[in-house]
Amino acid sequence: MEKKKTLFSSIHFGLAKEKEYLIENLSFLAGSGMPVSQALLAIQEELKSSQMKKIVGRVRDAVENGTLLSKALEETGLFGTHAISLIRSGEESGTLSQNLHVIAEQDAKNRLFKSRLHSALMYPILILVVTGLVGISVAWFILPKLSTVFSQLHVKLPFITQIVIGFGQFLGDYGIIAVPAFMICILLAVYLLFYNEKTRVVGQYILFAVPGIWNLIQELEIARMGYLLGTLMKSGLPVVQAIGSLKESTLSPFFLKFYAYLYESIEKGNSFEQSFAEYPNVKDILPSAIRQVITAGEQSGNLSTVLIEVGAKYEAKTELSSKNLAVALEPVMLVIVWLGVVMVALAVILPIYSLIGGVNK
Repeated sequence: MEKKKTLFSSIHFGLAKEKEYLIENLSFLAGSGMPVSQALLAIQEELKSSQMKKIVGRVRDAVENGTLLSKALEETGLFGTHAISLIRSGEESGTLSQNLHVIAEQDAKNRLFKSRLHSALMYPILILVVTGLVGISVAWFILPKLSTVFSQLHVKLPFITQIVIGFGQFLGDYGIIAVPAFMICILLAVYLLFYNEKTRVVGQYILFAVPGIWNLIQELEIARMGYLLGTLMKSGLPVVQAIGSLKESTLSPFFLKFYAYLYESIEKGNSFEQSFAEYPNVKDILPSAIRQVITAGEQSGNLSTVLIEVGAKYEAKTELSSKNLAVALEPVMLVIVWLGVVMVALAVILPIYSLIGGVNK
């Protein structure tokens, strides 16, 4: 299901914390017996963002005029379909406070999963960025001067020195244009590989080629699947609708494709066991043990409980895997830095060594 486009859909940037505050406090105040409109007024007074205050004010006005909270929140475009479905289900069943609490917990879990992936990648990315900046600075400001010195020595330069000095001369002549253009190209590549919806699958393939990345992403997605699918089903959401919400929240195009297939298969009346058996290369998405546990939970009628247990188990594994990944990537980064230093050192030392050898002869 596509999220409805509304007037507010274009002003969501920077409202994540305010949105979490809204849901958490609305759950607490509604659970205490306070009417929804009064709860919204109390929350509105405590918000810091003027944009969020306006949005909550519009929601409160709509609720006071007889609109259901789920409908009013859907009009803001702030929440996904699974959150709106849970709120609507809570209104119908009288469990609004509990369902709002589930949404708040899910948001917290999503933040946790994203932060673990980001923290695992932050160190190697930082090392690469610093290395690149230092390398460009050396090539731009120091190598052109070395080029002048070597040209006065009248010695045959080794091939590696010719490459390094040639690069330095190029930056000395055209660096004011080349360096900004290079930076723009890097930023454009990062956007296309990791943020653009149509091309980020290429970036996913690149990430998965890095040792340990795929294992961490797989564990994060299984933890997300177990927790989100389990809590949604336990809250009374139909399994097909819960899978649709899971599809909406995933970050991986590989799991997105799998969830889309699972949604269609379960909607047709197939069991999880049948769906797993018919999906090509399902073993690359879900380990055999997880498939068997889900199948057993479905057959015993305890699927939601089993899924929550799977989510908890894999959440614990992601913490260890994220730490191990950073440790595993550290020597790779050191080797890359070492190769760069050795290349520049050889380019500088070899001509001097040749010159000293010629003088001795």
